[in-house]
Amino acid sequence: MSSAAREDGLAKYEPVIGLEVHCQLLTKTKLFCGCLNRFGDAPNSNVCPVCLGLPGALPVLNRHAVTLALRAALATQCAVQPRSIFARKNYFYPDLPKGYQISQYERPLATDGFVEILVGGEARHVGIHRIHMEEDAGKLLHEGFAWSGEKSGVDLNRAGVPLIEIVTHPTLRSPEEAHAYLDALRSILLHAEVSDVNMEEGSLRCDANVSVRLRGATLLGTRTEIKNLNSFRNVERAIHHEIARQIATLEAGGRIVQETLLWNAERGETVSMRSKEDAQDYRYFPEPDLPPLVVDDAWIASVRATLPEFAAAKRRRFVAEYGLPDYDAGVLTESREVADYFEAAAKGSGNPKAASNWIMTELLRALKDDARPLSEAPVRAEGLAAMIRLIDAGTISGKIAKDVFEEMWTSGEAAEAIVKRKGWTQVSDEAAIAAAVAAVIAASPEQVATWRSGKTSTMGWFVGQVMKRMGGKANPKVVNALLQKALEA
Repeated sequence: MSSAAREDGLAKYEPVIGLEVHCQLLTKTKLFCGCLNRFGDAPNSNVCPVCLGLPGALPVLNRHAVTLALRAALATQCAVQPRSIFARKNYFYPDLPKGYQISQYERPLATDGFVEILVGGEARHVGIHRIHMEEDAGKLLHEGFAWSGEKSGVDLNRAGVPLIEIVTHPTLRSPEEAHAYLDALRSILLHAEVSDVNMEEGSLRCDANVSVRLRGATLLGTRTEIKNLNSFRNVERAIHHEIARQIATLEAGGRIVQETLLWNAERGETVSMRSKEDAQDYRYFPEPDLPPLVVDDAWIASVRATLPEFAAAKRRRFVAEYGLPDYDAGVLTESREVADYFEAAAKGSGNPKAASNWIMTELLRALKDDARPLSEAPVRAEGLAAMIRLIDAGTISGKIAKDVFEEMWTSGEAAEAIVKRKGWTQVSDEAAIAAAVAAVIAASPEQVATWRSGKTSTMGWFVGQVMKRMGGKANPKVVNALLQKALEA
């Protein structure tokens, strides 16, 4: 569909989007047994009679998994239900050893929350319908073995791993809003230390429910569910494609079929997988081997007391307390580690805006180039703060500071020691700079005439020539002031 046709379609039809996010909880062991919850081990090495579904094996609920689920629920402003019920979700697939999945259905752990997102610079709430706990299935292995051309294998290491499913209301209206929601939710889960949200390892998985309806209509259209979305970017791409496909189908006189789709990222299109199941297809009934999950007020209060300040509140505080622009505050609060680093650098330097600028440009660039986590950065917050103090004191210029930062990153040495060893101290001596200014003006009569004719944009050229004569060490403020005075004489 062309961009013009897409715009015409969106003028007539309104997308309605809901997201289902499966989040793997950061526990050491599985949800109903003592097997390790660990990625990357040899296939079927972390299994036992419980997660293999052997007869007579009984599940025992992991209390720490419930605590992490409560952290997620409270962090998303949900109401925790004092009594929730585990249920059996019945379906047959090779990676589901029991022939059913233990989940929650009619009585979930938490309901009616929200996640704050920024849309067009304005904050709005995306409603959370429910959060429920469930166990993961195993994983089919289709390649990597000598027999892969003839058959698939089943790895049950992931069977029984604790998950929460976070389900939104169908209130998202664009793929961009869906991406913004996932970014915000990921930040919350990281800040709350609920999950490592590593999509490559399957710790965070997203399904998108998409429908369209005529603008102004109140009834929802027929929805499709898109699976196999392994990145936030692919979530956005898949929703864009599905909206366009549904509009084109309706405009051609067709009808939308309720079905489950797979996203083919290489071809950029959805592919039909199966007809969409309804709840009755799973024949839910209460899990007879597990009692109701009872969460009292004391448990909730103890969890709430350990929650950190979350990104949305921190972003507002950074704007109010440090005078940062909304954009800066948004970038700095995307992760808890970066936000903490900024606060330490801002307080240590006494210059929050400079700390923000250095983190958003040099620090994050260096981390990306080196592919290392912030915890392993050779330039710590206090080191960056010390370098900023050297700039503000006039000891080094901003230009020299970039070289200092690179040297700090490479060697781990302190900024002051590098400046002293390299002889990079900024020259602010007006007599020395005035001599360089006089020499440049004497050697550049044509450029002086051009400047005096009104083309003052050539000032940058003069500054560059003076800095060149001074070996890049001259104080830029002093250079500009003395040049201005000399050229106007």
